Amino acid sequence: MGTAEQGAEQGGVSPGADAEAPPDAPLSGCAALVTGASSGIGAATARELARLGAAVAVVARRTERLEELAAGIRDQGGSCAVLTADLRDAAQARRAVEEAVGRLARLDVLVNNAGYVAMGPIEESDPADWERMVGLNLDAVLQMSRSALPHLLRAAEDGTRGVADLVNVSSVAGRVVRRNNVVYSATKHAVGAFSEGMRQEVTGRGVRVGLIEPGLTMTEMATGGGRLAARAMPEDAWLRAEDIARAITFMITQPPHAAINEIMMRPTAQEH
Repeated sequence: MGTAEQGAEQGGVSPGADAEAPPDAPLSGCAALVTGASSGIGAATARELARLGAAVAVVARRTERLEELAAGIRDQGGSCAVLTADLRDAAQARRAVEEAVGRLARLDVLVNNAGYVAMGPIEESDPADWERMVGLNLDAVLQMSRSALPHLLRAAEDGTRGVADLVNVSSVAGRVVRRNNVVYSATKHAVGAFSEGMRQEVTGRGVRVGLIEPGLTMTEMATGGGRLAARAMPEDAWLRAEDIARAITFMITQPPHAAINEIMMRPTAQEH
């Protein structure tokens, strides 16, 4: 398993170093770290942040996918640093934050997107899947947030925006519990509670904490293992990763006096 240290060979990436970014890009001069960026919502969010002028660091386990994402961002004139880590490992999660700050010279935005789902009734499910969900959906969010907080507070104090942003990607399952999905729901309920508590602790110091709760979204995690076929909704009715990425950047690009604390976003056709 790779670690965040593997990305060091590529050298530093300075925020705002992209000469082609438009001068009025709302995130110009900012640095952002996105977890779970090898596909889906994480990859779409990294691309959107880069388009808005941020220097981006992306982290996941699948290095080749990250390299493809970074190449695409660079082809569009953006800056992207690649880090490889298994964020279920607390030490690797902490190193990922420090490596990102080392590569980008600062940290203004953290998007905790990495996640895992395994569905099935409790009596038939594998406790190893529970551990993986708790480790990635919850423990990694705690570790990444705690490690990033000093850097976010510093960015809020000395950055041109006057704020920094921490965004946690949860799920409608964090609000609506369903049979055969209870452990995943439990982890996402916990992320919601953590986000609100942390928001209260740091919002007075300029760090905005936001929670994004997507409904059915066309990603590898949501559609794998026959889950798409099990849903009574046609494929073209699902949200796309880009829809969620736009919601995340909408939250981040608000003026400093405005904080959007929570966005729940469902497909129009999704009833529950």
